[in-house]
Amino acid sequence: MTSLFDNYRLGDLTLPNRVVMAPMTRVRAATGGLATPAMATYYAQRATAGLIVSEGVQPNAVGQSNPGTPGLYTDEHVGSWRPVTAAVHANGGRIFAQIMHGGRVSHPDTTGLQPVGPSAVPAVGDVFAPTGRIPAPVPRALDTAEIPAHAESYADAARRAVDAGFDGVELHGANGYLISQFLSSNANLRTDRYGGSLRNRIRFAVEAVSATVAAVGGSRTGIRLSPGGGFWGVEETETPALYAALLDELAGLDLAYIHLEATTDDETLLDLRRAWPGTLVMNPVHPSGPKPAGPADAERWLGLGADLISFGRAFLANPDLVERLRNALPITPADENTYFQGGDRDYLTYPAYRYPA
Repeated sequence: MTSLFDNYRLGDLTLPNRVVMAPMTRVRAATGGLATPAMATYYAQRATAGLIVSEGVQPNAVGQSNPGTPGLYTDEHVGSWRPVTAAVHANGGRIFAQIMHGGRVSHPDTTGLQPVGPSAVPAVGDVFAPTGRIPAPVPRALDTAEIPAHAESYADAARRAVDAGFDGVELHGANGYLISQFLSSNANLRTDRYGGSLRNRIRFAVEAVSATVAAVGGSRTGIRLSPGGGFWGVEETETPALYAALLDELAGLDLAYIHLEATTDDETLLDLRRAWPGTLVMNPVHPSGPKPAGPADAERWLGLGADLISFGRAFLANPDLVERLRNALPITPADENTYFQGGDRDYLTYPAYRYPA
C-alpha cells in the first residue's frame, strides 16, 4: 500500500516523501514585494517536505491581492528570491513558486491601481488593504485584447521563477482569484470568447497554463484548483463538467501535476482523478471542517488514488511536520492571530519536536 513516506518521481525531481507543503499567504515580504532573509529561513526550516509550494507570488503589479506579498516581475524580485531557493536546496529541499494573480480580489489602496477581472462584478466580502479589511471594489472588466497579456504574465513570472532558482511553478487557479474568476459563472459575465459556454470559461486557464508550459516546460508546471469552492463569492455552474473539460484540455500538456482542494463532493473529485492521466496532489479537509487535515485524511486520499498530499496549516507551527507524521508525534496548533501579523514571532519561532530527555 502506498505510504506518505514513499518517494515519488515528479518530472525531473525525486521527492523523498509524498508530503507537500501547500501554499499559504504569510505577508512577510519587504517593501516593493521583495523576498527577505526571514523568508529564506522559514522555507528552509520546512525543507523536509517532499515538495514546498511557496506563498502566492504576484506576476505583475495589478495582480497583487494583499499588502506584504512578494512579486516575481522585476529583476529585483528575482534577486531577492535567490537566497530563499538556495536555502531550501542547501537543506535538501525542493520548491515551486505559486504564481497568483488576484484579479478582482485587490484594492487600489494596496496597488495604486484599479483591480481587473473578467467582468465589472466585485468580490463578495472585505479585502485586505494597508489600513485593514475594507469592502471589495468594483473591478475594471478586461478588454478582450488585454486578456492574452494577463495569461502571458503567468509565463513571464515562471521564467523569472526558474531564473531565481525555483524548481517549478504552480499557477493559482483556485480560491476565487483571477483564473477562478474566469471559470466562474457569476464573476464572469462575458459574451466574447472568454465567457458563456464551458469551453469559453476554461479558455483563460488553458491559455495561461499553455503559455507557462511553453516558457518553462510541462515538467515544471502545475496548477491548483478548487472545484465548487465558492471563495470570494465565486459560483460555478456545471462544476463537474467544467473541470472535466478543463482537465481534458490540460491533459496533453504533460504537466507536473494538478493540485485539487477538497472543495466539492468525493464523487466529483474521484471522477477528476480518473480523468487526469498525470500526478494528482490532493489537499484534503478534515471531516470536522476547522481542524487541519491529519494522517488519516492523507492515507484515505492516497488509497483513493492521489499521488501526493498537501498540508497547509499543519506546516505553520510544525516545521518538522514530516517527522511528526512519520513517528505519530503530536501536531502543534498554530495561533491564527499571528498568521498575517508580520515579524518573526510565530513565523520562525515554532520549534521542532523536542523528545523527552
